[in-house]
Amino acid sequence: MRTIQMLFRLPGLVFLALATFGLAASQAHAQLTVDITKGFVEPLPVAISDFYSEDNEGAEVGSNLAQVISDNLENSGLFAPLDQRAFIQDPAALDAGPRFADWRLIDAQALVSGRVQMQSDGRMRVEFRLWDVLAEEQMQGLAYTTSPDNWRRIAHIISDEVYERLTGEEGYFDTRIVYVAESGPQDRRVKRLAIMDQDGANHRFLTDGSSLVLTPRFSPTSQEITFMSYAGDSPRVYLLNLNTGQQEVLGQFPGMTFSPRFSPDGNKVILSMAQGGNSDIYTMDLRTREMRQLTNHPSIDTSPSYAPDGEKIVFNSDRSGQQQLYVMNADGSSVERISYGDGRYATPVWSPRGDLIAFTRMSQGNFYVGVMRPDGSGERMISRGFLVEGPTWAPNGRVMAFFKQEPTDSTGRVSSKLVSVDVTGFNERELPTPMDASDPAWSPLLTQPGTP
Repeated sequence: MRTIQMLFRLPGLVFLALATFGLAASQAHAQLTVDITKGFVEPLPVAISDFYSEDNEGAEVGSNLAQVISDNLENSGLFAPLDQRAFIQDPAALDAGPRFADWRLIDAQALVSGRVQMQSDGRMRVEFRLWDVLAEEQMQGLAYTTSPDNWRRIAHIISDEVYERLTGEEGYFDTRIVYVAESGPQDRRVKRLAIMDQDGANHRFLTDGSSLVLTPRFSPTSQEITFMSYAGDSPRVYLLNLNTGQQEVLGQFPGMTFSPRFSPDGNKVILSMAQGGNSDIYTMDLRTREMRQLTNHPSIDTSPSYAPDGEKIVFNSDRSGQQQLYVMNADGSSVERISYGDGRYATPVWSPRGDLIAFTRMSQGNFYVGVMRPDGSGERMISRGFLVEGPTWAPNGRVMAFFKQEPTDSTGRVSSKLVSVDVTGFNERELPTPMDASDPAWSPLLTQPGTP
């Protein structure tokens, strides 16, 4: 038996993850995989049993874990969780091992099972196993010990393990989304900063709505957010620490500032700043607060976004006479235009995998969210709407979120919602928010294996 111990750091808590793999079966490569290279994927039938426990408190947690894992996998569009009412083997019997023939009878190809044990020190131990039903093999087995109130995080972490084991790509469920929550009539719109888990749970507001907020963006560590806020009529760039709640103004800039975003190493913020009626791109070193101008052109340069290796920057500019996308070196040299389609291109965001750039495009009265390669080739649209804006990537670069605004209704109301979609344009789904929502930003994975 092979045992791996890893420490993950959660805000205010360190918990132990103990990984236990089976014997010979676990050493073999998985035969069960989901091919996600195609534009459309037939969802894989997966059975997710309630996690077994010998006490009522643990049984309730076990049921909740199964539900969140099932919801996560279904929302990915790659898996089809089976109805538990069809299950032949109950959690207690499953605790001793699967009767694979019973699971094949209901067409399950993968099976997720587990156990919850409440310990005498007040902590909770959660074990889970992933089974290949057709090969009758255990594909994964892990155990976690943590406080009971972390059960939802454990469900997301297990979901990521299942997703990665079956697709070969990193999951994205143990993440959060920060966005602008909107309420009130159109002429007196209140815009507050809000944060939630990627599935809409644990929602909370970060600002009180007394000042307009725009363009929140996560730091690479997920622990800080940079955003714009208008205190009075003065726009400022702020830095908010999610652990401490401390908020600071990054600087008093001489001109209007837009679209702040972190560099991949988290040491700089890149933004556009208007001086003398012209907007160029600047960086601020967060250690020295030194500003550096990267572009100097008599046009509007804005919406900069770093490549994941920090070597390149994509931005939009009207220097060709119409808003298009450009890529330049991180020092501002070698500017090259990469978009040549009709209409206007805006808000480019480099994929965490580096292979694609997401953008919005306005053409012939329509709004689109699209992607293209960093050299401008392979452009394709993945969503269209009355107004679609603000693409942001999940950390695996497979899924993105953006917001959709609907036309004004008969009462004069405009509604706006967050949606997620696979990079192929498949599986567009609404992300639940308690009120209108815009301008989402997706965090990196909160739990990063190997992080001390």
